[in-house]
Amino acid sequence: MIQAAELAPYVWTPGWAAAWVVLALLTIQRLGELVYAQRNTKALMARGAVEHGRSHYPLMVAIHASFLAALWLSTAPDAPMLWPLLLVFAALQLARLWVLATLGPYWTTRIISSPDFPRISGGPYRLVRHPNYWVVTLEILTIPLIFGHVWIAVVWTALNAGILFIRIRTENIALNQRGAQKPVA
Repeated sequence: MIQAAELAPYVWTPGWAAAWVVLALLTIQRLGELVYAQRNTKALMARGAVEHGRSHYPLMVAIHASFLAALWLSTAPDAPMLWPLLLVFAALQLARLWVLATLGPYWTTRIISSPDFPRISGGPYRLVRHPNYWVVTLEILTIPLIFGHVWIAVVWTALNAGILFIRIRTENIALNQRGAQKPVA
C-alpha cells in the first residue's frame, strides 16, 4: 500500500510477518485492557459507583472492534511499514501506560463514577483533559498509516470523533455531578 517514492527512506520491508506481529501485539494489548477494565469496573461498582453512558458503550466497542478487524483484513503479514510511525506508536504506548498508571484502579473503558472517588489531576491530567482519549485518537490515526491504509485512518478517526463527542459530554456531566472535590495527584 505504501508506494510514494519520497517515502522510500522511511519504509521498512521486513520480509517476514512483522506487520501481523504488530497487529497481534495491539490486539493482545486491547484484550488485556478489557480484562483489566472489567476487573476495575466490578471493584468500583462494588464500592457503590454508577455507570454513565451505558447506552453508547456497545457502539464504542463496535467501533474499536471493527477498527481492528479492518486492520487485520487489509494488512498482509509482511506488509511494508513506515518506521517513523512505528516510533510514534511506541511513544503513544508510553503515554497510554502513563494514563493507566495515573488512574490505577479508577481506569476503565466505561464511565464509572461516585461522589466518593477522587478527581485525578496528576500525571497527564496536569497537561490535558481526557488524555486517554487523545492517545486513542492518535493511535486510530497512526496505526493504519503505519501500513499505508489512509482510508482506515480517515474512516475510523471520524467514527471515533463521533463517539468521543458523545462520550466526553457524558463523562463531563458525570464528573460535574461529583461536585467540588479536591483534586488528587
